[in-house]
Amino acid sequence: MPPTSPPPPIRLATPTDLPSLPALQLAAGEAFRSIGMAEIADNPPPRAEDFAPHQQLGQLWVTVDDTDRPQGFVLVRLLDGCAHIEQVSVHPAAGGRGLGRELIDHVAGWAAGRGLAALTLSTFRSVPWNAPYYRRLGFRELPNEDLTPGLRQVLTEEAAFGLDLSDRACMRRPVTATGQESVRSSE
Repeated sequence: MPPTSPPPPIRLATPTDLPSLPALQLAAGEAFRSIGMAEIADNPPPRAEDFAPHQQLGQLWVTVDDTDRPQGFVLVRLLDGCAHIEQVSVHPAAGGRGLGRELIDHVAGWAAGRGLAALTLSTFRSVPWNAPYYRRLGFRELPNEDLTPGLRQVLTEEAAFGLDLSDRACMRRPVTATGQESVRSSE
């Protein structure tokens, strides 16, 4: 078996990374077009300056290629004592290499170092690279009665944006002391 290459570096985003992130998110969103969700693919991404507050707070990470160009990113915010994943995007040209999983695992390690209870996110139930993918990474869907006030607010914002809440799921993954959930054997 040939040796596997190490995962690409993940680092905190710098101000010089920010201009590339809108195009990266837009390219990643193109996959929605192939499943009849053109309105999601056509949604304009945040502007580079919209990423700046997260970058300044140290809550935006990038995975980079060998020329130090971002190939993917994850943006989080603190929500109800958890690290809430607002966005994770990987450029299609870098897809299929586990970069999304690596970014999420990186956030889990960061969250563990801060004593946070879990990772949370909201996502589409019916999109194969959304809820089913996150289940494989150790997330579980929260029933309505277990939604925190912050997650309820996220859903309110998504409804105001025009998303169909019947296809939205809030998910949670506990953070272990090391940040790594034992889900590798199920992949």
